Amino acid sequence: MTGGNGQYNSADLFDICFVGAGPVGLYGMYYAGLRMTKFKVIDMLGEVGGGLMALYPEKYIYDVAGFPKVMAKELTRLMEKQATQYPHTMCLGEKVLDLRRTGDGILELETEHQVHRSKTVVICAGMGAYVPKRLDIPNLTELEGAGVYYFVRRIEDFRDKNVLIVGGGDGAFDYSMMLAPVARSITHIHRNDFFSAHEDSVRKVRESSVRLLVPFWELKQIEGDDWVRRATIVQSQTGEQEQLDVDAVILNIGFLTNLGPLEEWGLALDNNAIKVDSRMRTNIEGVYAAGDIVTYDGKLKLISTGCGEVAVAVNNAKSFIDPRAKVSPGHSTEKHLMAKRKLKRRAEKENE
Repeated sequence: MTGGNGQYNSADLFDICFVGAGPVGLYGMYYAGLRMTKFKVIDMLGEVGGGLMALYPEKYIYDVAGFPKVMAKELTRLMEKQATQYPHTMCLGEKVLDLRRTGDGILELETEHQVHRSKTVVICAGMGAYVPKRLDIPNLTELEGAGVYYFVRRIEDFRDKNVLIVGGGDGAFDYSMMLAPVARSITHIHRNDFFSAHEDSVRKVRESSVRLLVPFWELKQIEGDDWVRRATIVQSQTGEQEQLDVDAVILNIGFLTNLGPLEEWGLALDNNAIKVDSRMRTNIEGVYAAGDIVTYDGKLKLISTGCGEVAVAVNNAKSFIDPRAKVSPGHSTEKHLMAKRKLKRRAEKENE
């Protein structure tokens, strides 16, 4: 466990406890500081950033306001800097196993190491555990880790390599864009006649050096000894086949999600997501949720959307804790200066 300034003990009662230290959780921490609440964050990973750092730290993110593009690890660094400017407690490497309410109305979050006590909880746990979907083709399992990838963590691993990318979503097209400048060649295939990627990403790949084969192209077989050497692709409508010499195959065809212990907390769920209302409230009083883990009519899974959702959650949690506090707090500049002045006065009193 690490603390922002060491003034809080893990046994203390907190105002807000965030479950998840990904980008949405980090922005929630910032906003909780802005509202002068006593907060902590718990995350099962050993570092902040969630999926950005665990899955693709060197992938560019294109849909965050203010950044034409920003690398995932740089966005994480900036969001962590923003989040930790206020007193905080950060508990990393702890998996939340249970959520319960005590007789005095306090919420308890139990991990393998300790029990955390808080007046409110904001769940920002992304999509839970990510398990990549796999194709049922020969040699796939044997060559995982030997040229078969599901995530790209280091761009340099693909320098001067012949790469085959499979998939029609944003992840697959992002990988094509980020690897095009370093790979020797990229062939990108997709089996459908439509894409789930953003239209502009598809346009950029079409106009790049990437060889884009669509529609109805599928991966039929991969071959190799101690490493991937060849891949056979097929056009399912015509039966045309092509054998490619490849050094890497990146499969990005979607993920299966597992909410783990969260499924047993008594939350109302819909299709592996937590149901929330317009205030980001769950069906459990004092428990809010934001980000990819939530669902409501019109939900859009974007980092920018999640940041707006967690701000709504924090503002409503603040009002839940203190009914005198306004849900709508005013402009961030004014609140930031007010929070800094209160922190200064608190420090002066402690030093007297």
